[in-house]
Amino acid sequence: MTLISSISGIRGTIGGAPGDNLTPIEAVSFAAAYGTWLKSNWNKSQYRVVIGRDARPSGPMIQELVMQTLVGQGINVVNLGLSTTPTVEMAVVMEHADGGIILTASHNPKEWNALKLLDHRGEFLDATAGEAILNHVKANDHQFAGVDELGKITINDAYIDLHIEAVLELDIVDVQAIQKAKFKVVVDGVNSSGGIAVPRLLEALGVQTIPLYCEPNGQFPHNPEPLKAHLRDLSDMVVQQRADFGIAVDPDVDRLAFVCEDGEMFGEEYTLVACADYVLSHTPGATVSNMSSSRALHDVTIKYGQTYSASAVGEVNVVSMMKATNAVIGGEGNGGVILPELHYGRDALAGIALFLSLLAKNPMKVSDLRKSYPDYFMSKQKVELTPDLDTDSLLSQMIERYKHEQVTTIDGVKIDFAHHWVHLRKSNTEPIIRIYVEAPSQDQADAVAQDFITELKSL
Repeated sequence: MTLISSISGIRGTIGGAPGDNLTPIEAVSFAAAYGTWLKSNWNKSQYRVVIGRDARPSGPMIQELVMQTLVGQGINVVNLGLSTTPTVEMAVVMEHADGGIILTASHNPKEWNALKLLDHRGEFLDATAGEAILNHVKANDHQFAGVDELGKITINDAYIDLHIEAVLELDIVDVQAIQKAKFKVVVDGVNSSGGIAVPRLLEALGVQTIPLYCEPNGQFPHNPEPLKAHLRDLSDMVVQQRADFGIAVDPDVDRLAFVCEDGEMFGEEYTLVACADYVLSHTPGATVSNMSSSRALHDVTIKYGQTYSASAVGEVNVVSMMKATNAVIGGEGNGGVILPELHYGRDALAGIALFLSLLAKNPMKVSDLRKSYPDYFMSKQKVELTPDLDTDSLLSQMIERYKHEQVTTIDGVKIDFAHHWVHLRKSNTEPIIRIYVEAPSQDQADAVAQDFITELKSL
């Protein structure tokens, strides 16, 4: 069982002993620390926080604990119930709220949950704010309201529809072209919030939708991370139904992957590449992805004569660089698309609308679209960490070993070789070291990744 406290929030497995898992005590402690931080930053008579969750079984329990803790601090709560991460982010702004909390462990299995914290812009907290909240947790310096100053809870389940309306109203989304194209699509909603939001969006766009695992009961039918190894059922159904393509999202709908009409993966790294291709063809400007993402976005950006930048891993870092470069699109190679015209957050609904617009205005098979992009192959592996392992020392040894190569250390260790690169970094969400390799072939990428796994274990 695991508990991870970091500047991005708290994440852990449900049950067990306090201090080792995400128990009610941890949920209340972090919610109270967030409320304390919020009130220390804004001197107001009333405060408002938006809260939504994905469909995992622990969601209702954790949500009640978090909401009532904030109510006890005199903070009003807008309860979205079942929702998506990007929907909560947008609702914070639409509600003119002071912040938001998303209860989701993203791609982790159902025994996990997490509190993901937002500021008044509906964006993830930066390192300074995150550190301040951790300090409030340690200090346990929370103050609670008297009986006449308790907060109130308001239920509002309209925000998924409002989110969809906002996507449809984007000038760059060609609703008429999509409707005329009469696409047929299979959707894997991994039995979470995507099973609600994605079919609603597609219905509004006139897309014939075949649902697969779209009952939001939190019983994930497969590993919820939208990777090739976990999407066999989706691939098979796309072929069986002769669909134009398949759509897969993670439980909180901020990651997006496509399956081609022949059942092959489009590649989660290429979700952002395709969406950026479409955006850049209409709106010239800079692009950003993190340093673990494919070189293909750089290549497509250069094709349009624009500037590409790489940030440290983490949505808050990508967003910061997007703002600094005035980027028109950005995101992460894990299928996360950020369209600042809508909001500064990874948004699978926005990505779907952009992808459909691209296909509607450039009719072709999805497999042919994939072939039109630079061909890179990535291997994403991980090494489990033990409590006694000195990760910083391990990464320092790798820097020394490869000091004659091009090494970047702004986020873990990235080593650029002539024809491939390797990125080693400690995960913010799991007790692992992530190993990302990109190379000209899948065999080479897998082989290099395995070599580095062996090397790390030898140290």
